[in-house]
Amino acid sequence: MSDLPRKAVTRTAKLAALPLGIAGRATWGLGKRIGGKSAEIVSRELQQRTAEQLFKVLGELKGGAMKLGQALSVFESALPEEAAGPYRAALTKLQEAAPPMPTRSVHAALEERLGEDWRERFLEFEDKPSAAASIGQVHRAVWHDGRDVAVKVQYPGAGEALLSDLNQLSRFAKLLGPLIPGIEIKPLIAELRDRVREELDYALEAEAQRAHAAVFADDPDVVVPDVVHQCDQVLVTEWMDGIPLAEVIAEGTSEQRDRAGQLLARFLFSGPARTGLLHADPHPGNFRLLPSQDTADGSGWRLGVLDFGTVDRLPGGLPRTIGDSLRMALEGEAAAVYEHLCEEGFVKESVSLDPDAVLEWLLPVIEPTRVEVFTFSRGWLRRQAARIGDPRSPAHQLGKQLNLPPAYLLIHRVTLSTIGVLCQLGATVRLRDELTAWLPGFGAAEDEPDAMAEAGAGA
Repeated sequence: MSDLPRKAVTRTAKLAALPLGIAGRATWGLGKRIGGKSAEIVSRELQQRTAEQLFKVLGELKGGAMKLGQALSVFESALPEEAAGPYRAALTKLQEAAPPMPTRSVHAALEERLGEDWRERFLEFEDKPSAAASIGQVHRAVWHDGRDVAVKVQYPGAGEALLSDLNQLSRFAKLLGPLIPGIEIKPLIAELRDRVREELDYALEAEAQRAHAAVFADDPDVVVPDVVHQCDQVLVTEWMDGIPLAEVIAEGTSEQRDRAGQLLARFLFSGPARTGLLHADPHPGNFRLLPSQDTADGSGWRLGVLDFGTVDRLPGGLPRTIGDSLRMALEGEAAAVYEHLCEEGFVKESVSLDPDAVLEWLLPVIEPTRVEVFTFSRGWLRRQAARIGDPRSPAHQLGKQLNLPPAYLLIHRVTLSTIGVLCQLGATVRLRDELTAWLPGFGAAEDEPDAMAEAGAGA
């Protein structure tokens, strides 16, 4: 089965064509300007062509290439508005769809992994995939007991392709970096590469999904489909309808946007406290908005959560250091915050920084936690990206001297990605409420959050 381009030389050639293509378009742009077109029009055309080629290649290759595309897609809000349009259109295509694997290969894979009688396990099976992602695609079916199910089938050769892509893409990190200001691409690729084993292991994914499904079984706000069957590279879970979050971003009402944003924040911060696991792939393709079963409180919507292939194992919940540091920063305790950062390795022993300057660097980033209600927006995220990403700014120079300890890598990426999605939604969120309820140390220093204590007892 050769539907996923597996040969290293083939995939490398496609990825290597990206910088050549961008260089070629730059020459084309120069020619257009010499020919009389305005710099603004040429720049817009250049951005559109670059975006289309980049994400077309990432989508076609699936594997690590598409994984990077999905990770980048949540940061399109950080792009300058004049550049955002072309990238937004190209990026969001990766959040819900990719070129599917041919039907004959799907059948062959199911026969190999479920046995020659695989069809007897299903009353119905739709050959056309309902979704195609980085390492597998999903088919809707009816299980032999009558339940509607989602059947995730891993692409043949996905592991080899995933590693090959990420190794190759790391060589282009400097080229890709300017696409998303303020986001360092190389550490992102390295972190994705470190998660390859878990991403490919459907047994680990099934274990994480079962844990979430059990804890959230009676939750009024969050829905997690249970696992029906798992073997080797096939995962069968309960089917979940709903409005894809990408659609809410594109055309949702303000009520839907705000509700989705609030529940996304709630799930992010409550998950580790309640399950000991952090869902670590928060791009819009993994979430749905579902009608609430009980609209008495006026909320009207629940959040459906999919894809538990990448999780961070946090048996004690999110580190208390995060909550303590946030609380002390909001209280203006620069020296205490700096001491915490040094103890946790955010400031290396060889580096000496002004605590007041560090606090000044932090405060704009944690602005959503300072107020009861905060409206996330693309404009706010662009300002943060420009402040931190501009090499000429003091914030950029200070940021370069900070360090991100390995234990915080995934938490950092998940938090940034979630903020990116909230800004795409333009959601008005009571983030402070969620932090108080679920983040250890954020409330009064001497008290543990009541909600977290109750969840821990229940688990």
